[in-house]
Amino acid sequence: MAESPEQFRGQSRLPRFAEPLRYDLVLRPDLAACTFSGSASAAVAVSAPTRFLVLNAAELAVDRSSIRFQDWAPTEVVQFEEDEILVLGFGRELPLGEGVLAMDFTGTLNDQMRGFYRSKYEYNGEARNMAVTQFEAADARRCFPCWDEPAFKAKFKITLEVPAELVALSNMPVVKETVCGSLKTVYYEESPLMSTYLVAIVVGLFEYIESSTLEGTKVRVYTQVGKTSQGKFALDVGVKSLDLYKDYFATPYPLPKLDMIAIPDFAAGAMENYGLVTYRESALLYDEQLSSASNKQQVAITVAHELAHQWFGNLVTMEWWTHLWLNEGFASWVSYLAVESIFPEWNNWTQFLDETTSGLRLDALAESHPIEVDVNHASEIDAIFDSISYDKGASVIRMLQSYLGAERFQKALASYIKKYAYSNAKTEDLWAVLEEETGEPVKDLMTTWTKQQGYPVIYAKLNGQDLELEQAQFLSDGSSGPGMWIVPMTACCGSYDVNKKFLLKGKTDRMHIKDFAASQSGQNFWIKLNIDQTGFYRVKYDDELAAGLENAIKDKKLSLMDMIGVVEDSYALSVACKQTLTSLLRLLNAYRHESDYTVLSHVTSVCLSVNKISTDATPDLSRDIKQVLIKLLLLAAKRVGWDPKDGESHLDVMLRSLLLIALVKLGHEETINEGIRRFHIFLEDRKTPLLPPDNRKAAYLAVMRSVSTSNRAGYDVLLKIYKETSEAQEKSRILGSLSSCPDKDIVVEALNLMLTDEVRNQDAFYVLGGISLEGREAAWAWLKDNWDHVVKTWPSSSLISDFVNSTVSPFTSEEKAAEVSQFFATRVKPSFERALKQSLERVRISARWIDSIKSEPSLAQTVQQLLLQEF
Repeated sequence: MAESPEQFRGQSRLPRFAEPLRYDLVLRPDLAACTFSGSASAAVAVSAPTRFLVLNAAELAVDRSSIRFQDWAPTEVVQFEEDEILVLGFGRELPLGEGVLAMDFTGTLNDQMRGFYRSKYEYNGEARNMAVTQFEAADARRCFPCWDEPAFKAKFKITLEVPAELVALSNMPVVKETVCGSLKTVYYEESPLMSTYLVAIVVGLFEYIESSTLEGTKVRVYTQVGKTSQGKFALDVGVKSLDLYKDYFATPYPLPKLDMIAIPDFAAGAMENYGLVTYRESALLYDEQLSSASNKQQVAITVAHELAHQWFGNLVTMEWWTHLWLNEGFASWVSYLAVESIFPEWNNWTQFLDETTSGLRLDALAESHPIEVDVNHASEIDAIFDSISYDKGASVIRMLQSYLGAERFQKALASYIKKYAYSNAKTEDLWAVLEEETGEPVKDLMTTWTKQQGYPVIYAKLNGQDLELEQAQFLSDGSSGPGMWIVPMTACCGSYDVNKKFLLKGKTDRMHIKDFAASQSGQNFWIKLNIDQTGFYRVKYDDELAAGLENAIKDKKLSLMDMIGVVEDSYALSVACKQTLTSLLRLLNAYRHESDYTVLSHVTSVCLSVNKISTDATPDLSRDIKQVLIKLLLLAAKRVGWDPKDGESHLDVMLRSLLLIALVKLGHEETINEGIRRFHIFLEDRKTPLLPPDNRKAAYLAVMRSVSTSNRAGYDVLLKIYKETSEAQEKSRILGSLSSCPDKDIVVEALNLMLTDEVRNQDAFYVLGGISLEGREAAWAWLKDNWDHVVKTWPSSSLISDFVNSTVSPFTSEEKAAEVSQFFATRVKPSFERALKQSLERVRISARWIDSIKSEPSLAQTVQQLLLQEF
């Protein structure tokens, strides 16, 4: 038996010779001094001979004299800060079986939005602190010493000592409260078995509204004082989601209550803590007067996502962070299922393709990563909360469900939840249950999608009556990776009435068209692979097939999802120089009569990307290309106009905002001038129907297009509105507009605003996301000048990655990539290393695309033809 605490350093996981069974925790937060003290006692099962106990602790001062295991004091107490572990050595071997470990500790309520932290708010005009926890992934150890890994599930009994006038919440309902002078002690029921990352505590001034599910579970939404009316929408979605999931998973909601609470300073969008879900305000609150239709949708999806976790994640938990995607991909997928059921008119599954698109874009980088990632150190976990875990994860689940069929899939999931309730599971465990229930080769099929990065492009070409297929790994840099997949293929020809499903298992395959063709005659002949984009892959059609699809789009023969798939694949193939920008513009032109929001949201995003690249690739043509893109969107924009119409659909409200913003970004004079005109009316009357919340972003961007150092009134007045409003959604709308100014000095001013107390650290990404093309160089210079401060202020992986991504990715030259690499050579940290590599790869992909565009022979001619074309 090794005798030194040193043996536990540098390990990716804690040893298994002792495991916690239950924790008794007492915490005393001091909101004025921003500190806390606590005492923990844990019932521990020792299962193998050892004289050590090893658990996690970070940024905590543990009182060594207080530590006891049964009645023994440790002979050695060592804290390894870089490993975030506490090693307790005892004079002799510990008895096997159950014993109690107890200790006292103190810590700081930090301002990093992780662990046990403070969030600032105003009450009656004065600044106050609240105390909040955020423990996922590995930050419970910053609040109390614990076995801080998902597989160490235990029961928690929590007691809080807090100022008597405050609301104190935790995962479980209150058993009793005792008041002593100005303090109260709040005792909570013991929780069922759960992981440490799901423990939650919130202490502050709040009000609530409540409702209950059909089963009688009490559901509450807590908000800051005076904002409860903005919690009604989330409460309604929450109750309906719980009722729906109870049936879907065939398992009742596991806890006696569910609270959802809005926190002013919050790093993520929301966190699914068991029974006490925390949200940033913009993800939970909805105000009829001030929120937009897209805010409403965001709230619904976020609530449905977090509540899905109460089963998938909390009741059944991933065994280790490698399987994070099971939690996130699944919750993302099933949240669309819930919202589709609650709001069928939102056409939610078609909007799901936004998720698939962002997964496909990131996963086409050589610097992507597999869905299942080896995690060797706690510091690596944050970086995998990305579009691969969430969006690719959700998309491959949709692909699998579509391959197995909805009913079989649901039955298997319910079995999985029952089998692993209150314990932990790995990816393979889910495949095994699905395989058992369906008899399909789920494990072989899905392993190709979760254990290797990337995805294929399927080359489809006609050869007489045969359709020949070939797969190759798709990469945006134009190269072909080594990957091979088992691909669930679907195909239809000329109509959706007949379709073919099969697995493409090898590199190539062929199908007879007559097996699935509805018609094969001339004009109406088209073949669509990957029906409704259920598969996570792209398709490159030969010229004849591509022309057939273009006609099918013009004739409105394709489903909305397929119209989206064709334009997204075509754009991606164009970026990878597998087809020309010329052909992409011709295809976009086929969408000019489209009026559906879900399709146009993808078309406009492609248009804006084409606009950006052409500015750098073909400066002489870029004005004309802008005009072609404006012309393409103008028909739909004229249909919806600026003014809301009585009884119009939710999606038309979203469409108006989408098109107005796109036209402003493309520099359409008429839209910009109208936006500015309406903005001035809005300044006189903040309730004017001429500028409802949905159209404000477009007007703010229009105002910023005309601002410059010598004409800065628009910037100043937007900043004034920003400071006056207490609405998180309105604040984010303004922050996202300030940096969009063409004047680089104003861009720098907007960036400097992030360094002041005016902008919460969680909101920096709004400013970063809005930077104008003209402001690229200035933003990069600003980041270099302020780097040390930025790294200190935004240490978490997701926040610092936003800075790198937003400032580096917009560049388009090899020289710039080299300059950026050189700057970061001595500064790179694991928390943003992947973001930096991905950003540099994007710059090089753009540079390569630009070279290819410059040599396209018929681009100028095509642009002229499209400009002259009558609509």
